[in-house]
Amino acid sequence: MKDSSLEGRLGLSEWTSDNDGIGGILKSRVEDFRVEEISKIPALDPKGRFTVARITMVNWETNRFLKRLSKACGISRNRIFSSGMKDKRAVTTQIVVIDSPMYKVEKIKIPDSTIEIIGRTHQKIGMSDHDGNRFTITVRGCCDSEGLPLDGKEAMKRVKQIREDMTAKLGADAFPNWIGPQRFGSTRPVTPEVGRAVVNGDYKKAIDLYLGMEGKNTNQDVVQFRRMWRETGDIEACLEIIPEHLGYERNILEKLREKREDYVAAFMALPNSLQLLTVHSVQSLTFNYSLRERMKKNLPIIHPTLGDIVAPVNPNGRIDAGKMAYVSETNLERCKRNCESSRLVVTGPLPGLDSPMAKENPGVIENKALKESKLDKVDWRIEKIPRLTSSGTRRPLSVFFRDFSVSEAPEVDDLTSSRWIEGNREGDRWNPDGACLKLKFSLPPGTYATVLMREFMKSPLDHY
Repeated sequence: MKDSSLEGRLGLSEWTSDNDGIGGILKSRVEDFRVEEISKIPALDPKGRFTVARITMVNWETNRFLKRLSKACGISRNRIFSSGMKDKRAVTTQIVVIDSPMYKVEKIKIPDSTIEIIGRTHQKIGMSDHDGNRFTITVRGCCDSEGLPLDGKEAMKRVKQIREDMTAKLGADAFPNWIGPQRFGSTRPVTPEVGRAVVNGDYKKAIDLYLGMEGKNTNQDVVQFRRMWRETGDIEACLEIIPEHLGYERNILEKLREKREDYVAAFMALPNSLQLLTVHSVQSLTFNYSLRERMKKNLPIIHPTLGDIVAPVNPNGRIDAGKMAYVSETNLERCKRNCESSRLVVTGPLPGLDSPMAKENPGVIENKALKESKLDKVDWRIEKIPRLTSSGTRRPLSVFFRDFSVSEAPEVDDLTSSRWIEGNREGDRWNPDGACLKLKFSLPPGTYATVLMREFMKSPLDHY
């Protein structure tokens, strides 16, 4: 039977350890989730065209902040360059390169942020140019599967046991490299649905989904707006009631008012990075479905098997996609040794125009995942917006975390999340009387901290 749960729809329904986990909830306050980008500063030159800044954002979605910054600088959003998109409800620090004079950037003040000028450079930066991220994450309300609170000692014991289980199954400090719920939307997984419509050339459906798809745990004004769009498609009426914070939706509606039924133009009202994210998101479903099936069938994700595609891995965890190779009878043992020494990794599919698929048993699994994500008949040429056409690539099935520590965290009074304030709902797994733990670790770029936290917590996806 097909798993219709949110976890099932996103492919996030397998675990490395059978341990019960610590439950709990993340982001009870913004300061409970801290991310610091590990990155080299671009080569500085006083005559450089670009301004380099280290920006710390509090409770800012990266795209929205950079849009605000571009407006303050009087430049296009496309003239600001960053290496990664960070969590919104968090304190995040990252390097940004801005195509604007230093004196202009120095004057900018944006609420809940700090802009530290580093210097000037001739170099841009691109996605995933950083070497990783350092996380400091506090989980609150730890409890068992029955909802009974855990004390600090028991919660720490469970974290230790799960870490040992993962080591026994995958090797020291390795875990499955799932693509996390943020890629899809953990309460409204609309992004892959929009992406599927885009790769099929159905922009009306993409717009209808983006504006109207229901979400979980949503405010009533948002529910009303999305229902109105689904039931009426009335642009003016929807503009009258749209909540202020739905800025992207407003941009789409205003473009539709300007050019009725031009759904391509309406879709292009979204930031370029978000347009691309929709395509990446539906590709990501295939990867998660493939990884899930391998784990279900106990097919290894660390050690290669016949038909797998392996790739060299750099010290920062990135793969060299240009040097991928199939695993055959002649190189199987050599590939196993290189995977054990972390020189190679076993990969899974992010499908596209030119992306290779595995053979033998891994190939069967990957083709099943492709069909399950309804991408088996897609040719990936996005004619209306060619820059969204994806060649596809591969992604490591497993990844390592570093510099791990866990400790008890103090209770605090300034918990601001509505989830915490409103209390438990049916299906929740957290208890306000449970222990609070602080976990610290570093991850390679493109790896999701919530995926590692999920292994320890085993809470529903909307707890992250």
